[in-house]
Amino acid sequence: MSDPTTTVAPILVVDDDTSVTASLSLLLKQAGLPSVVAHGPKEALEVLASGRVSLVLQDMNFSRQTTGEEGLGLLDDIRRTSPRVPVILITAWGSIQLAVKGIQAGAVDFVTKPWNNQHLLQLVQTSLSLAENEGIEESRENLDEKFDFSDIVGDHPSIVRLLNRVARVCATDAPVLVLGESGTGKELIADALHRNSRRRIGPFIKVNLGGVPAPLFESEMFGHVRGAFTDAHADRRGRFAAADGGTIFLDEIGDLERASQVKLLRVLQDRSFQAVGSSTTERTDVRIVSATHRDLFEMVQEESFREDLLYRINLITLRLPPLRERRSDISKIAYHHLRRVSELYDVGAIVIDELAYRWLESLEWPGNVRQLRQTIERAVLMSGRRQLRREDFVDPDVVEEVADDRPIGGWDHLTLEEVEKLMIEKSLERHSHNISRAAVDLGLSRAALYRRLEKHGLADD
Repeated sequence: MSDPTTTVAPILVVDDDTSVTASLSLLLKQAGLPSVVAHGPKEALEVLASGRVSLVLQDMNFSRQTTGEEGLGLLDDIRRTSPRVPVILITAWGSIQLAVKGIQAGAVDFVTKPWNNQHLLQLVQTSLSLAENEGIEESRENLDEKFDFSDIVGDHPSIVRLLNRVARVCATDAPVLVLGESGTGKELIADALHRNSRRRIGPFIKVNLGGVPAPLFESEMFGHVRGAFTDAHADRRGRFAAADGGTIFLDEIGDLERASQVKLLRVLQDRSFQAVGSSTTERTDVRIVSATHRDLFEMVQEESFREDLLYRINLITLRLPPLRERRSDISKIAYHHLRRVSELYDVGAIVIDELAYRWLESLEWPGNVRQLRQTIERAVLMSGRRQLRREDFVDPDVVEEVADDRPIGGWDHLTLEEVEKLMIEKSLERHSHNISRAAVDLGLSRAALYRRLEKHGLADD
């Protein structure tokens, strides 16, 4: 790397243990990062007041008491007097709850003693990079000149803001949590983070944690050796080993069992693991990107998701807006996917008429981009037309049923809520009330379909 000492202000290391400050100072020096040392809160604040500091590495305890009150007090003072300076906390593994309080108070992340040098340096460099680029916003056109965001369609302000954050984050190894409703494109964001990173030549390993049974979690994620259990007839590499040098995408992390959350937290902490049945510790160099449609912060309150794991995976949080909040992008996404479907099925050029575009833009799209894409694909395959009209996007069985019940105008006299209910009913009938198949047909997750069944009074049926 280039010599950062010419551009980076010193990193303030705060710890009352001189062996810790000496060790961290040497580590930073070897990485080309200047540092300054303080052995208590008062000295640390004097250093901050006397000159420029780029980042603070701060212990949480400065006395025999281990309540962390002094550390939290110092953090509060730093956030008040130097709000733009990122703070990374240092704590013991047994005091992670204390570190979580620090994250809630404004620290960017924490490391535990004994720390992993490589992981700590990555965290420091990531935090410095994000702090340096904070506040820079570019247009969609400029972003597309510099980055490969080709799979993410739209120029609504909410998407442009999101892509600006992706652009700042992708060059780092920061753990990223992607939040958004089902079908909004969380996997596309994870793929863009990898494709535009220095790890792009490495593997991009996707894991749907919602589909990994708890008894198989360790074998799936960490691998196993032959004879580790009854069906282990050969050695098997786990997902973390396969992702070495690249990115691992932990999709639906909110569906992970509590017991498995503890095992995941350990490997995220020090990037080391043991295959099932092995006594050898392996290391992996991976970038962590997680995603979920669930509210992890609410799950923490309900004690169904570990708070320390939440703060380990979301140094950076990216929130994807639902499609209904960026209606100006609906026609662009529809056109983009129409071209892909036309090429995929070799059906020649197909267009959508203006009235159909306007109608598509008026819908709520509970299944978001995924549902819109499936709707486009179904219309192309079922209509056989070169120009798609509004009626080509509606299930003909539903149209016929509605027309029988409401002969005057058919769909024109239905509200969007009534259309949604009828489409759900017909999909359930078509798939013999198989919830999973109906959900796929409608472009929804099972949970999203269950919510709509309850909303429309169909749950009991």
